[in-house]
Amino acid sequence: MLPAAEPAGAVGAGTGPIPVSPGPTVPIRPLSFRELLDMPFALIQANIRTLAGLSLSGLLTAEAVIIAVTAGVSGLTNGSDAGTALAAVLSTAVCAWLLRFLVRGTTVALGLATVRGAPINWRTALDQCVATLGPLLVFHMWFTVMGIGVLALGSLLIVTLLPAWFWLGRLRARRWVAVPSIVTEQTSYREGVERSKLLVTGAEWPTTWLWLAQRALFGLLAAPLLAIPWFISDLSGTHRWPVIALITAGVLLLTTFSEVVESSSRVVCYIDRRCRREGLDIVRPQEAR
Repeated sequence: MLPAAEPAGAVGAGTGPIPVSPGPTVPIRPLSFRELLDMPFALIQANIRTLAGLSLSGLLTAEAVIIAVTAGVSGLTNGSDAGTALAAVLSTAVCAWLLRFLVRGTTVALGLATVRGAPINWRTALDQCVATLGPLLVFHMWFTVMGIGVLALGSLLIVTLLPAWFWLGRLRARRWVAVPSIVTEQTSYREGVERSKLLVTGAEWPTTWLWLAQRALFGLLAAPLLAIPWFISDLSGTHRWPVIALITAGVLLLTTFSEVVESSSRVVCYIDRRCRREGLDIVRPQEAR
């Protein structure tokens, strides 16, 4: 389970057991910045079928809920454009939030199991999420509040928007490996955050740049993905429900993909920081025999 090192080993060689690496997927050693960018995709590839199945199931369920809620509100408001639009936006926001929570927990559980060399199935991943449901839910709530709050303050003036992104990235960096810590070490929310801050000490800005690089990647993917519904509507006509379904599905797909990449990155960074701070990659003589 990659337990935490004893308190005395917070810096230097830790006392946690050395996980069995499944080969080149995620090497158990300190990683370069380029590897921190690349390795999450190798981790995703190792669990592609399970992640695709979980993500697709969650996406289809969320999309069905969005269409049902939007259709219900539309019927209650006699097809009002404003009511339908508000229902679609709010239901998409709520479903995307829940979908992201599900994807984050299961992706981290699957990634940690892969690093240990003992891959698990989707049921076991869900069981591990349920076991730490409380701390993960608190983390997800504060994660959302922090993001909305910082960006809302930054958007008051155009010139403060870019600094707000850096500020948010810095805050995210300090809590970057909290979820892997909560899942694998079975800690509370507060303990997981403190553990993350300890592990990330000295690497706040590289982790911030990693977070910003991923935002840039997601931004590049968002433009063509969300443009597809408009392209299709130009060919088929601007029919309300097909367009709503395509746009909301596009938002959910982008949310799912970005969270899978981000959560896999959290796992990779967790291994890197434990190697650097606790010597997770150091094999003691008695363990090597």
